[in-house]
Amino acid sequence: MTPSDDTRAGGRPARAPVARQLTGHRLFWPAAVLAVLLLGNVAFTHDFLAVRVQNGHLYGNLIDVLQFGAPLILVSLGMTLVIATRGIDLSVGSTVAIAGALACEHIADAKNPGSLPTVMSAITVAVGVAAAIGLLNGFLVARLGVQPIVATLVLMVAGRGVAQLITDGQIVSVSSSTYKMIGGGYWLTLPFAVLLAAAVVAVTSLVVRRTALGMLIESVGGNPVASRLVGVRAAGLLVMVYVASAVCAAVAGLMISSNVSSADGNNAGLWIELDAILAVVIGGTALTGGRFSLGGTVLGALIIQTLSTTIYTLGVPPETTLVFKALVVIAVCLVQSPAFRTRLSRRRRPSASVPAVGDAGVRQQEVRP
Repeated sequence: MTPSDDTRAGGRPARAPVARQLTGHRLFWPAAVLAVLLLGNVAFTHDFLAVRVQNGHLYGNLIDVLQFGAPLILVSLGMTLVIATRGIDLSVGSTVAIAGALACEHIADAKNPGSLPTVMSAITVAVGVAAAIGLLNGFLVARLGVQPIVATLVLMVAGRGVAQLITDGQIVSVSSSTYKMIGGGYWLTLPFAVLLAAAVVAVTSLVVRRTALGMLIESVGGNPVASRLVGVRAAGLLVMVYVASAVCAAVAGLMISSNVSSADGNNAGLWIELDAILAVVIGGTALTGGRFSLGGTVLGALIIQTLSTTIYTLGVPPETTLVFKALVVIAVCLVQSPAFRTRLSRRRRPSASVPAVGDAGVRQQEVRP
């Protein structure tokens, strides 16, 4: 008896084709969409992928995508951990504004704005306040049982007002080359923001994938009741992920404010929480909690930033930018949907012809002597 196509000799199942294994990987479709966006820009700007060295630094559109996408990568990274626990954090945009406002206000009031101790103390204050914001979010969700969207929505609205109170409703400008290094400086030919974001991603990935922490986060988000019955302390994990999300948002706020050497409590980080949620979803993490993908989140954030760069490159009118962005994001989500791809393949497949059931069909099946 010959083995079937799906099994090998000896009864062992045959391996799936390489193409099926490749397309079945969770990072395939985000990577493919990012590649299509980059190659699509080449059709309009032939030197879009060109990278040049000038004054010992790397420049080019690809470097700009990485540099300006670094804050979104950090915010999306923290958002991934929160969503993995079946939560949401809408306060990250306000946290970005508060962190930038605190740091710039501290540096502007210092006697020596360019000194390293001044900048380090400003960073400490900003990150410390952000951690307190995350602690409050986690307390509301884990201890008081407030719905995550409600708890973080309160701080989303109130936090933006706090940022403007810190700056007195003004744009606070600073002159500090040391602080400028965080978001606008270069190190080892690359933007320092890119290296910092890569370091945070690497450390987070190491912690959640090389220890039991990632499994515990997925268990709390996948099945809270079962995780509680086996002794997982869900409350502590929830507080921890909200603190981590706020700290990541604070570092992103430092990047944004240092890149422009100013803090704008009204516009800094505006709607970045929505871009972060889109990046997480595009990366393959379900909003229902459970399994998450840090690599997919990074690709999703790069897709969002590449899309923004594409919009500016093509000269799309500002009043239609959000509509164009929404249409592309919907298309990306449909491409990644297995159900959508299955229905599309079924429609393309030709329908099988049905033989007649009448007398004519019977006569066709008769065997003549």
